[in-house]
Order: sequence, then structure tokens, then C-alpha cells
Amino acid sequence: MDWQAIWLSVKLASATTVILLILGLPLAYWLTFSPRRWKFLVEALVALPLILPPTVLGFYILLAIGPRSPVGALYATLTGGLLPFSFPGLLIASVLYSLPFTIQPVAAAFAGVDRKLIEASWCLGVSRAATFRRVVVPLARAGIAAGAVLSFAHTMGEFGVVLMVGGNIAGVTRTVSISIYDQVQALNYAAAWQTSLFLLGFSFTVLALTYALQRRAWALWPTS
Repeated sequence: MDWQAIWLSVKLASATTVILLILGLPLAYWLTFSPRRWKFLVEALVALPLILPPTVLGFYILLAIGPRSPVGALYATLTGGLLPFSFPGLLIASVLYSLPFTIQPVAAAFAGVDRKLIEASWCLGVSRAATFRRVVVPLARAGIAAGAVLSFAHTMGEFGVVLMVGGNIAGVTRTVSISIYDQVQALNYAAAWQTSLFLLGFSFTVLALTYALQRRAWALWPTS
């Protein structure tokens, strides 16, 4: 098996999951509790990667971080490098592509928290930020864990977006899914079978863990 590609995918998935948890928890909280009428536009934007072809999303990300874009030009000025076909560019693409896999489970978990507990915390003088940390997050921890697991697994299996943005550079942007594609193209079916079997077992384990976490979350939520 291509252990270099597997390690790169694990590193990418881990970094993506951490960033999505940092950014996704406040966003999921806002989507759950905000009274704004136009928040459905944000919800649609967050969910867009679920239905948009990965190559289309990858193409627009490539344009957005290219050397002629403000983001790409700023990155080139600060680091002297380019975002396309680099690990940082790959990380940006993965965060955007896996965003709904974090937001949706976490938002569902936040929505399941008893509103009376949140309002009681406010009545006791606890700020909204402190209530979020001390009440909402602990009660929604099963859903948060499920979102983190799903995001990690989804990033491990990415293909279209990472190929568009990162290309196929060994040790830099060649993830495990691209490695399997290369192995099949080279008619190295034995190596492709081994790597695919690894991903199959990994994916099944992740799904089983996710469903177990969801069942635990449902068991903890109040029924009335």
C-alpha cells in the first residue's frame, strides 16, 4: 500500500476536522438559534457541497486561491509560495468541501438541547458565550463527535476536489484516493485492492461509530 499517501490523507483529515470544529461550532450555533429570516441562504450555502459536483467546486476554489486572486496574491506575498498544488491549498479545499458534514450533525445536536436549560442559564446571569460553552456544547457532545468523525472520514475519501486543487504530487498532495486511481491506471490491481480494502474497513468503522454516537445522542435528548 501507498503508506505515504495514507499518512498524507490522515494529516489532511485531522487538520480539516480541527479547523471545522473551531469554525463550525459557532456557525452551527448561529444557524440553530438565530432569528434572522435570511439565514436559510447561509444554510443553503453551507449545504452546497453536498450536491455540487466536486470538480465544479474544485474549479471555483482553484480560481479563488490562484495567484491572480486577492487570497492567492496575499499568500504569495507573505510566504513566497502558491496555494494551488500545495498542502495549504488542499486544506482550504477540504475545509470547504467537508463543511456540511460538520455543520449539519452539530446543528441537529444543538437543536436537541432543551431550550429551558439555556433560558435558565441566561436568567441566572450567565452570558450567551458562557452558556454556549457550559450548557450547549456539553449536552450536544455526542452530535459534535459524530460531526467530527464524519468530517474526518469524508476528507479521507475525497477525490475530485483534491485532484482539481492539489493535483498529484507525491508526498505533497497525493492522497490515498488519488493513489488508488494511479494504481488502477498502472494496472497494479493488487496494490489497489489492498488500499481499497483498507479504506473500506476504515469507512465501515467510521459509519458504525457515527451511528453509535447518534443513538447515544437520541437516548440523552429529552422526550418531552
